[in-house]
Amino acid sequence: MERAGTRPRVAIDVRLIGRSNTGDSTYWLGLLHGLCRIRHGFDLLLFSNAPRPAGIPLPEDAAWIRLPCRSDRWWSWVAFPLEARRARASVLHTQYSLSPLAKGIGVTTIHDVSFFIEPSWFRPKDRVLLRSLVPLAARWSSRVVTVSQTSKADIERFLPAARGKVRVAPNAPHPDLRPVERCEARRLVEREFGIKEPYLLTVGTRWPRKNLSLATRAVELLPEETIHRLVLTGKPGWGPEEIGPRCRPVGYVSLPQLAALYSAADLYLAPSRYEGFGITILEAFACGCPVLCSSGGAQPEVAGSAGAVMRSWEPEDWAGAILGLLGDSSKLERMRTEGRRRAAEFSWEDAARRTCEVYQEVLS
Repeated sequence: MERAGTRPRVAIDVRLIGRSNTGDSTYWLGLLHGLCRIRHGFDLLLFSNAPRPAGIPLPEDAAWIRLPCRSDRWWSWVAFPLEARRARASVLHTQYSLSPLAKGIGVTTIHDVSFFIEPSWFRPKDRVLLRSLVPLAARWSSRVVTVSQTSKADIERFLPAARGKVRVAPNAPHPDLRPVERCEARRLVEREFGIKEPYLLTVGTRWPRKNLSLATRAVELLPEETIHRLVLTGKPGWGPEEIGPRCRPVGYVSLPQLAALYSAADLYLAPSRYEGFGITILEAFACGCPVLCSSGGAQPEVAGSAGAVMRSWEPEDWAGAILGLLGDSSKLERMRTEGRRRAAEFSWEDAARRTCEVYQEVLS
């Protein structure tokens, strides 16, 4: 354990940091980066069941505390809250689930409640756990952090115990994402993936809520003379998949590869049925990639006026919108400029400041 100072202590569950690049791991990594760049006023006790991974930043007055445990559930419900209280933590921060042992000092981050909005998007086991544990976390928490105004409204709708306790701290692009100059990005994409022709891009684990079949079906409806293909990144996930001859799955990619894919793509497609935020939209913007997104959840809130938002869920309408954008190079260029400007409006420093304000509320 690296020694911390003597200010109010905040214990944070950081087990997801250093795992595969998903929205949840990006959130905690981004929050740590933000805390490194602000004067936060706390002693931070960063609890994990593993050593601190290489390259993970340590904020000022923070200690990484390894707490081994054979069971993740026991770690969350017993080992972590008990050890945090022994360490005299005044605030305890988790994600989604919260132990009753944290009552009075608990803060939980709930990114969204899509498992209530449409249960069929989730496998039965995950659905039952989330619909059982998240309402308890909302009840036992002193405050709930979420990532968008859309998600806040949905949380307060489906979790009455959270009303009056929800605070918004928006996400930002992955803190280590580095845009690539477009010509260089094309060379990297050709070298890494053998992709030479112009392409569209979509990113995400392939499960029902992500609705990637809408993107794949829309691309298959493009005229034969359209040379663009659809590159799909991300893990296989679960549920039926529709991958036609115009689609090119490349699987899970590294962050530098992802940056090159964003930077070289002509258009990013975000057809998700629901997102509590939409980090990939901001990442595409940051890399100069125009965005066509659905109206699912907070995606229009995140895209603002910089993206093109589709209210329709019909592949024919998406195909028409894609064709229209690809045929208007001046509009695409304006979208690239506006997208970069929009991405710059979000930062992990701001997320960290807002989160620290929540910690202060719990202490007051």
